[in-house]
Amino acid sequence: MKKILVLPGDGIGPEIVQEATKVIECLKREFELDFELEEAHVGGAAIDATGGPLPDETLKLAHEADSVLLGAVGGPKWESLDIAIRPEKGLLGLRSNLNLFANLRPALLYEQLASASTLKAEVVAGLDLMIVRELTGGIYFGQPRGIRELENGEKQGFNTLIYRESEIERIGRVAFEIAQKRDKRVCSVDKANVLECTELWREVMERVAKDYPDVTLSHMYVDNAAMQLVRAPKQFDVMVTTNMFGDILSDCAAMLTGSIGMLPSASLDANSKGMYEPIHGSAPDIAGQGIANPLATILSVAMMLRYSFNKPELARRIEQGVETVLNEGLRTPDIYTQGTRKVGTEEMGDAVVAAIMRTTWAELGGLHEGDLQGIECARGGGISNEID
Repeated sequence: MKKILVLPGDGIGPEIVQEATKVIECLKREFELDFELEEAHVGGAAIDATGGPLPDETLKLAHEADSVLLGAVGGPKWESLDIAIRPEKGLLGLRSNLNLFANLRPALLYEQLASASTLKAEVVAGLDLMIVRELTGGIYFGQPRGIRELENGEKQGFNTLIYRESEIERIGRVAFEIAQKRDKRVCSVDKANVLECTELWREVMERVAKDYPDVTLSHMYVDNAAMQLVRAPKQFDVMVTTNMFGDILSDCAAMLTGSIGMLPSASLDANSKGMYEPIHGSAPDIAGQGIANPLATILSVAMMLRYSFNKPELARRIEQGVETVLNEGLRTPDIYTQGTRKVGTEEMGDAVVAAIMRTTWAELGGLHEGDLQGIECARGGGISNEID
């Protein structure tokens, strides 16, 4: 029995996670997967229910689970709270407590969405890069930090950028091992000309590279990397960088693909246990309208199957389902262009499930158009510990 903890979170989180769980339930039924789904609070929803962004029960379930599926956290409703108890602290707490140090953020441009990118098609066509972001260290977690009052009464905010050699080495090895399965190129992004911490980062990356002679290592300052992502993004294969730089660069890379709503992510520990989530936020401005793009969350399930459950064939089945609905011209508003068909969150999720079922049943030789009516497996329940 494999346990998946489902954390819908805030804003559009519940809507997009619902569509992703449809896909899981479909695969459970069609391939007799021994998966159990549990649901819990995190972020703003947890604050409303328990007073804190990461309840003890949620953290307990996360430790017990084999994998975690997260929607999104945060929103203006909770922005007036003290920073120590805002929704985002729930997300950071999960990453830290589960030791999810390696964040994998692919930026893949589907051929069907080339026109949705704000860049020229010839610049982004064929884009396929992976950003490997260190996730549990750096300036987001470094101590000391805070806001203090100086002797003259003026306030001063301060944060600490800090990395140990071991933290740099382990994220470096993740990047090199991923590159070995791709085009065998790693670009390490730092600011070694200004920050001593990333001077050490570069030194350790050079040392790690010696263990991977088949992979070419290059270095780039973060400001240049941001420019190069917009100028010539296809020059990159795997990028590896610090927590904050990765946060920024991965969002930049996401928009190269046409919509941040298309890109999944995986956050892994040393044993490939992971938390999977779309890289976009909670989008409170469109929450409840049924127009959010669920494809990044659905593709996050594919990453879960590939990295945590070692089921690459099922991961590819999901990815093919997404490709099918895009080929059919279905688009949520964020990726809509003239000549395609605009659909809502639920219709897009149902379409992916239907595409997966068509492929599966065709392989079994028993597909008839009438079999798809109702999409029963997409409507299945199966989540235990439902939130009231």
